[in-house]
Amino acid sequence: MSELHTTSYGDSGSRVVFLHGLFGQGRNWTQIAKTLAAEHRVLLVDLPDHGRSAWTDRFDFVEVADRIATLLDPADPVALVGHSLGGKIAMVLTLRHPELVERLCVVDIAPIDHQNVSEFAGYIEAMRGLDLDTLQQRGDADRALEHAVRSPTVRSFLLQNLRRDTLPDGQSTWRWQFNLEGLRRDLATIGGWPAADLAGLAPYDGLVLWVDGEHSGYITDEAIPAMDALFPRNRRVTIKNAGHWVHSEQPETFVLVLRRFLDQHYS
Repeated sequence: MSELHTTSYGDSGSRVVFLHGLFGQGRNWTQIAKTLAAEHRVLLVDLPDHGRSAWTDRFDFVEVADRIATLLDPADPVALVGHSLGGKIAMVLTLRHPELVERLCVVDIAPIDHQNVSEFAGYIEAMRGLDLDTLQQRGDADRALEHAVRSPTVRSFLLQNLRRDTLPDGQSTWRWQFNLEGLRRDLATIGGWPAADLAGLAPYDGLVLWVDGEHSGYITDEAIPAMDALFPRNRRVTIKNAGHWVHSEQPETFVLVLRRFLDQHYS
């Protein structure tokens, strides 16, 4: 796998690494990273097939987790924060390389199969249906997606991946920055959980913060035993008036909760 694109903030303090979710990119965490940068060294990672990182031939949790692990150093273990897809990757990385992770924050996802991915499949089909050749302005794309993607917040999130390039003749062309066809192809895998690949690994004995949104349905009662088995020292916090994109919908509350976790000492 080719190089991963990363962005750093802060010069001192403990290291905090953020992994974004499906259709996201590292810069989704920029404001939170800047808030933490006075006290921590923060690294934002573009996952493969997203942002400015390279595209892959297929998505594989273990391969992606091991690739991100090469960015980390056992002499300087990190607080690893992952949302949604990034949360699953963070959990896989932590179970496979516990020496690299001093503590883990998992945002609105659990270590189980989430095979009801119709919402995300709908987003993909809506984006594929957008005629980029006739697109004039970003606002036109927003209006074209309005019927399939009702939430303005989600449309804005998706359209952060729409890029406008200027050709040598001065004309403009639009493209999706992420690997739209690859993500469509591998959506079932992305919605799953690689239990077989992790069989026999010891539970992670570090501190784990498990954050979910009050109005999100991603963490069900079914998920709790799985989380407790793999991450027995987890503490769950539900943030009110938030859905799946907890850190975007309630950033101040999320930062407060995360800061307390980063400052928490082992007993």
